Amino acid sequence: MKTRDRIIQAALELFNESGEPNITTNHIAAHLSISPGNLYYHFRNKEEIIHCIFDEYARDISTRFQPKAEFDATAESLLVYLDAVFMLMWRYRFFYANLPDILSRDQALQCKYLQAQEQLHTNIVLLMNSFKSSELLDLDDGELLSLANTLKLVASSWIFYQTTQVPGAKITKTVIYQGVLQVLSIVRPLTTVKGRERVKQLELHYSEQVQHDLT
Repeated sequence: MKTRDRIIQAALELFNESGEPNITTNHIAAHLSISPGNLYYHFRNKEEIIHCIFDEYARDISTRFQPKAEFDATAESLLVYLDAVFMLMWRYRFFYANLPDILSRDQALQCKYLQAQEQLHTNIVLLMNSFKSSELLDLDDGELLSLANTLKLVASSWIFYQTTQVPGAKITKTVIYQGVLQVLSIVRPLTTVKGRERVKQLELHYSEQVQHDLT
């Protein structure tokens, strides 16, 4: 792996473990056993590293996590999709946890973030339309759009919200599984009888994941 890529991966690991505000470029260099000068050869500052990490995140949203128009909303395919979304949130959890602070320091990054949010909204609308086509949801276009907006809000703010509830709270996989359950709890009351059964299957799976992680 090239040094530049190693720096990005190490920074992501350290940001996730210790929180982005607590990690400097010197920490990253020391973690990799390289000199600060070597790091600065590739990145002028920490903000450039964060931009590169965010670019990876945005690519994941636009490609790997975009449901196709013909997405088959079976319980199995939904589980695969939700697991992929879970892993996205877990991989980039530092960004969700420190979102307001990071964006307030960098206007260019905020513009990138807003573009990624537009893509996220598009993905959610596609997913909800697949629910509707599969007769899991019975909503008109306005109701479906409102639901998509609510789900985007929860998905984007869940981790940050959790960090405000307990001083020094650490983001664990359990926290993110609980976020998935929160999303499902919003969708379930709006589903058809067929859809409710499918959502309950997913809720059971993620409830078991929470219990497993807590034991």
